[in-house]
Order: sequence, then structure tokens, then C-alpha cells
Amino acid sequence: MASLPDLLIRGARVVDPFRGTDEGMDLLVSRGRVAELGKGIPAEGREVIDAEGMIVAPGFLDIHVHLREPGREDEETLESGLAAALRGGFTAVCCMPNTDPPLDNAALVEEMALKAAKLGLADLFIVGCVTRGRQGRELAEMGLMHLSRARVRAFSDDGDGIEDAGLMRRALEYVSGFGGVIVSHPEDRGLSRGGQVNEGEVSFALGLRGIPALAEEVMVARDLLLAGETGARLHLAHLSTARSLHMVREAKSRGLRVTAEATPHHLVLSERDIRDYDTVYKVNPPLRTPEDVRELRQALTDGTVDAIATDHAPHAPEEKEREFEYAPFGVVGMESAFPVLYTELVERGELPLMRLLDLLTRGPAEVMGLQAPEYGGGIEVGCRADLVLLETGREWVMDAGAFASKGRNCPFHGRKVKGRVAFTLKNGRVAFAAAGRGGEGVG
Repeated sequence: MASLPDLLIRGARVVDPFRGTDEGMDLLVSRGRVAELGKGIPAEGREVIDAEGMIVAPGFLDIHVHLREPGREDEETLESGLAAALRGGFTAVCCMPNTDPPLDNAALVEEMALKAAKLGLADLFIVGCVTRGRQGRELAEMGLMHLSRARVRAFSDDGDGIEDAGLMRRALEYVSGFGGVIVSHPEDRGLSRGGQVNEGEVSFALGLRGIPALAEEVMVARDLLLAGETGARLHLAHLSTARSLHMVREAKSRGLRVTAEATPHHLVLSERDIRDYDTVYKVNPPLRTPEDVRELRQALTDGTVDAIATDHAPHAPEEKEREFEYAPFGVVGMESAFPVLYTELVERGELPLMRLLDLLTRGPAEVMGLQAPEYGGGIEVGCRADLVLLETGREWVMDAGAFASKGRNCPFHGRKVKGRVAFTLKNGRVAFAAAGRGGEGVG
């Protein structure tokens, strides 16, 4: 295969959370890597993207997505999901194992990793099951999954909490032997079973059974205790309540090896956004109170939250359009994440741009233990050219109907936003260019 021509990204604002760089410069890409950084790099004989007014950042990493393959390819496939990732600026994603069959053995994770690699889209890192079949009874073959060509390093039964505390303790002890991480879905089903929305004024007004904050907080407390006892690495998924955040903050102050993530929908929406029994707002954990949203945003600033992850969860339209009680939980999020977060957090002065990009790149990489050349390494000569070019000056309306994902269950559909992904580069190649964008020889 012929090598790609050199690509010059001219006049960009380079923002790199890995090194704290925020500077206007040109960037030359050659043979899939960053070849030169500086001002006035010659354009002769090179393809050019005129990036005046754009931000160039490392490609984003989403550490919590559901790609539905195998088993529910009507909802999403590896191909559609990884294409959606690129449109959202994500050059790598970590997929959760609650598929059919679940990703609980070395042969299956190797098969999935090989298929994703052949697609040549965003990179795929697989999160394996903690327990066989996600049944919560016995440990899955985590060691073999880690030693496989898929190099699985994170394990979760996401979609279900691990109810057996003894089993959770053994899982934490086991993965600590090879530096793995357990991703906890903090939910006590004894407290949440049958719930539809946050327990409180909105559940009462709508006549829907509530999910109490305690359902999350009980499991957060238990898992933090187990992590402290074992010394293992624990990551807490999709935190949604103020008390959960307080417990994580205190645990970090004591030196526990714990990290946490928040989702765009929990950072932007609250239970008060639920109206007319619209199931697009039905998520797990549920949208919480405005006070919880404020605490989540503060946790981004003070470092309690280490990463923003979308929890991208596509569903077939006919399933989401059922009565609220019977519709599945979940929203799609990769293609809406940056515009919504930039508009709601950066434009409103609540979060610096550098910190937002850090939560989408360096932070997630640290959570998952990913280092160059597997993922990122920032923007430096010799680094792989997995990059995102961002436009932040133009207002537009979010249209879920134009998503590459098969899912249309986006709570931000129709929302006016500012900021979009203009280009995504994968291995130095333009893997996505927004409509109306192009450079000299770039389309």
C-alpha cells in the first residue's frame, strides 16, 4: 500500500493535556506520525488543512461504550459504533462486555479485537467480564483474557452490580496480580429493582417508581472498603450522586487507588428535564437532582472525577418508544459529547478548555493504564497522529438523525450547541471530515 502524502495542519491552536501545551502553531503529519511542530512550516507538495481558528487536540478516549456486538447488531455493530466514535472525535473506545454472549473468555475477546482491527476505524479496547456469563456466581477467566492478544486489562459486569461482596473482593485481589482494574457498576438491585427515575419529587409527580440515591451509594461505600482492604485498583462507573462523590474524594485523600467517571448526560441534565414520560431520558443510574449535577461539575474541577465517559447505549427505536416502565435504560452519546460539554461547561465559564480535554484524553488513559503506542502520548514529534480538530465558533442544532450510530436515543437532539468536531485523524489519515469541511486536497 502506498504511503499517505504528508499533511500540514496550518495555523491551529494546539491544546495538549498530556504536556499542558496551549499554543498557536503548524503541525506536520508524515507516515502516520507527528513529524514537526512549529510556525511557518512550508506547504509545498503537501496536503493542507487550513486550521485557522480551530483547536487541535489528541484524539479522545471513551472508556465506557456499549457496541452491542455480538448479539444485538440491530442496535449497533462494531462498524457503526466505531464510525460514530470517529465522528465524535474519539480515536479509541473501551467496550463493555454485556453482549450476547458476554465477553467473558479469551477466544471471544480475541475474535472481537481482530474484527475491530480489520475495520480500520477507531481503536477498540475490550473490557472483559468479571464473572462467567455476568451471572455473579464465579470469576471469569480474567487472567487468560489479559494474556490474550486482546490484552484485556479492565473487567466489569457493567449493567449489573456484583452483589456478592466476597466475590468482588476476590476479583479485586485477582486483578491486582497483573495490574488490572475492576470497573464497578455501583447499584444495589435490592434498592433499585423496579425503579424508573430518581426517587424524589419527580418520581412522585409522574407516578413512577423511584431509584433512591442510596442504591448507588451503598455499593460505592462497599467497593471503596474492599479496594482499601485489597489495595487493588477500582474504577467507579457513571457516578451520579453528591454522597458518592464525597466518599470518593475522601478515599482519594487516604491514598486509595480509586478513580471515577461521569457522563455528559449526568453533568448536563437533571430529573427536572424529564417531561411527558419521554423515554429518551430514561437512564441508569437515573438523572438526579440539580444539586447532584452541581456536585458532579465541581468534582470535574477538583479532580474527584478522573474521566468523562459517554456510557453510549444505543437501542432499537421500537424498544425506546414503548411505555416508560417497559422501555430500556440508556442514551447514545459519542457524537453529542463534545458539543454539549463545550457549550454547557466551557462556554459558560464553569470548566477551562484544557480541563475538559484532559477529562476526554489523558484522564481516561490513566484510568485504563493505556500508554503510547497503544493510545495517545499527546502531541509531540514522533507520536502517532491520532488527532481531533475542533471548531468552537459556530452555533448549530444537534440532529440525532444524522448520527453514524444506529441509535437515535439522544436526549440532546434538537438542542442548540456551539462547538463541533471538524476533522478526526487516525494514524495520520483523515478518518472523518464534517460536512462542509475540507482543505487543499483534503475532503
